[in-house]
Amino acid sequence: MTKDIPLKTSLDVLRMKRPSMIASGLLRELSGFIKPGITTGEIDSFSLSYITRNNGKSALSGYKGFPGNVCISVNNVAAHGIGGNYIVCAGDILTVDSTVEYEGWNGDAAWTYIAGNSTPKTRRLVKAAWKSMLAGINAAAAGNRLGDIGYAVSKTAKKYGCKVLEDFAGHGIGRNIHEEPVVLNYGDKGRGLPVVPGMVITIEPILTLGENKVIFLDDKWSIVTKDSSLTAQFECTIAVFGNRTEILTNNGIYFQNHIDYPPLF
Repeated sequence: MTKDIPLKTSLDVLRMKRPSMIASGLLRELSGFIKPGITTGEIDSFSLSYITRNNGKSALSGYKGFPGNVCISVNNVAAHGIGGNYIVCAGDILTVDSTVEYEGWNGDAAWTYIAGNSTPKTRRLVKAAWKSMLAGINAAAAGNRLGDIGYAVSKTAKKYGCKVLEDFAGHGIGRNIHEEPVVLNYGDKGRGLPVVPGMVITIEPILTLGENKVIFLDDKWSIVTKDSSLTAQFECTIAVFGNRTEILTNNGIYFQNHIDYPPLF
């Protein structure tokens, strides 16, 4: 049943492209900004400036009381990290999650960066997160089911010795940041709601090298891995058509040229 899912027309999707490209354009710009020595607060300020210059609005600012403009999650922070005084160190892994509103429509994207030098372990995690997202996108085709997406994501993560944090999921998006359906990052092939034309959803698995258990920090927002293991995440907003699935937050990048490792590193 898809009666509770707000399906989008082709015109709706066209309107969603602008906020989607602002969100993903920011992530591309951040690849040259994030480096050891800057603070996460500076990343947040840079992000707000970019969004504002492009006539967008941070959809996360004030959302349910969130105090930042983007989510900045460092190392073992899995989600909802808040920019502040933390100074980025060489080797840190950071995920920036940006949701942008433009003329009543939203676009959502996230990207993981490595500040300075990386280790083989960190690169494996980043590669696994990237390829898991791509696997989910490839499975999000009309005629498939939501379980096919989750199965593809978790199978790919396992291939690289990583685990999906099952507390987090993708979602529908449009006039609201979070809409139906919930898009789990695990599942069984051929199960779940059908994927149909008009769905606009996010594919956003968060992967870890350790156990898939999380806890809240005292700020009531930041969620960290219980065993302090590193995390990585990539996220795209995608639109399902009858004959194709389109990545709306594509950074101006042809993803098929980067199937083995994310660009901008």
